[in-house]
Amino acid sequence: MRLLNSLAIAISMYSKIPVPTVDWNEKNMKYAMCFFPVVGVITGILQFGIGYALLEYTSCGKFFFAAVMSLIPVLVTGGIHLDGYADTIDAISSYGDREKKLQILKDPHTGAFAVIGLCVYFVAVLALWSEAESYTLPIAACMYPLSRSLSGISVVSFHPAKNSGLLRTFQDGAQKKRVRIVLIIWACICAGLMLYLGWQQGGAAVAGAAAVIAAALLVFAYYYWMSRKKFGGTTGDLAGYFLQMCELAMLAVIVFAGKII
Repeated sequence: MRLLNSLAIAISMYSKIPVPTVDWNEKNMKYAMCFFPVVGVITGILQFGIGYALLEYTSCGKFFFAAVMSLIPVLVTGGIHLDGYADTIDAISSYGDREKKLQILKDPHTGAFAVIGLCVYFVAVLALWSEAESYTLPIAACMYPLSRSLSGISVVSFHPAKNSGLLRTFQDGAQKKRVRIVLIIWACICAGLMLYLGWQQGGAAVAGAAAVIAAALLVFAYYYWMSRKKFGGTTGDLAGYFLQMCELAMLAVIVFAGKII
């Protein structure tokens, strides 16, 4: 029952999927982050199923397909990670000192750079999905749990930039060592599945799958460096920023690797 409560907390926090209400107490919070990738699994299944149906069984245009694929993750999550992405863009674009950046992350108002950043992000995602083919969908579906696995690893591993906030709540409530191990297993399963799917499509596609995994790890390394240098540690907003950038990078590699291979 405790694990089910942890699952409910993770899904209710990181998605708009209706689940029973449970108490956010110490026992239920211990392993909540272990189930963060489940939201990615649900998103990936929807992306694959709806995307494949649109491409193979309808006569819809590429623009409509791209728009649907761009919106599905937003509808599933309610935009919680995009909010972190927008706040982080605002903070980085301020070129202020560390305290100034952290203040901007807490500011509920949306700045001009956040709006610009979101517009650029959606144009990029829309353009990339318009170039996707049905055979790229299985690997693309795996990028959602992988990005959440890595984001979760950062939550229980990186130094926090603040002594309060939602990320600190999850950090303090989590059994960090066990949660980290579970999330690493999640990440390895996602990466292994990507490589297997690439192998199924042909030898050259394995290199494309490996490039997707490498892109995710490179963004993760940048996220670690950036959060330490510019903010003194990570926050919930920065974790959301990483997740969005990681998925964008993986999608770009999936599309371009598909064109080359």
